[in-house]
Amino acid sequence: MSETVRKCCVCGKDGAAYKCPRCRELYCSVACCREHKTRPCEPPVLPERPKERQRIGEYKFPTEDTVPAEKLQKLCDSKELINCLQNPHLRHIMSAIMNSPNPTEAITLAMKEPIFVEMADACLKIVEPPDDAKPF
Repeated sequence: MSETVRKCCVCGKDGAAYKCPRCRELYCSVACCREHKTRPCEPPVLPERPKERQRIGEYKFPTEDTVPAEKLQKLCDSKELINCLQNPHLRHIMSAIMNSPNPTEAITLAMKEPIFVEMADACLKIVEPPDDAKPF
């Protein structure tokens, strides 16, 4: 597998480890960061969200714990969830879980963080509403 070369936007050296928080350009050092700050930069232009989203495919091997695709689609529209995911601390926690050799243990630790619990609750409200909110 080939690894992506991360070139500094200022000096052109390989191995740039930092990103401008505004424009997301890569740079390699404090000196290059300072130089980059002297130049105008703009946030990246994100593609427009399509009016109608493509439907999430059906599962090949559903289980009793499989969340229906329609409910997963509703997660995308949750203002509460989107708001939680804007928190850099939460994104750091989620990244640590994804990169952990023991994700179950990492989730147990994450459940001690209020922002993670808030995000989990927002997800559960959508995929598994409380009994009093379920239709009869």
